[in-house]
Amino acid sequence: MDLSWWSIEVRDGEYPARQWRDSYSAALIESAVTHGARDWSWRSEDFGVVFEIGFADADDWQRFRQLPAVVAALDAVAPHSLYVYRGRGGSAGAAEPRRRGPLPAAGAATLPVEPEPLIVARPPLLVA
Repeated sequence: MDLSWWSIEVRDGEYPARQWRDSYSAALIESAVTHGARDWSWRSEDFGVVFEIGFADADDWQRFRQLPAVVAALDAVAPHSLYVYRGRGGSAGAAEPRRRGPLPAAGAATLPVEPEPLIVARPPLLVA
């Protein structure tokens, strides 16, 4: 079964993120399980906590996200400390590996810029 994973990441701010988890964990888990979540997990990280939820149907996430208990839990977090995104979060890594790009020093020279043409109101008269 291929699950649609979503992550709610709360970073430490004015209050530790684990206090938020302790307050809202039961409500979030109950809401997730009763609205189609097939798998879920809490993880503590150096920066805070991550709640990962796997839904069998992608529409279940939208229904879960609109529940009053979920809205209240997310509203309790400062906006700069809250990240909600598709996929597994924290240190799980990207779904696809990052492509290797050019080295930072490559192409460091500036490109040549053509000088702007001189605009003259009255061109000089040609005398023959």
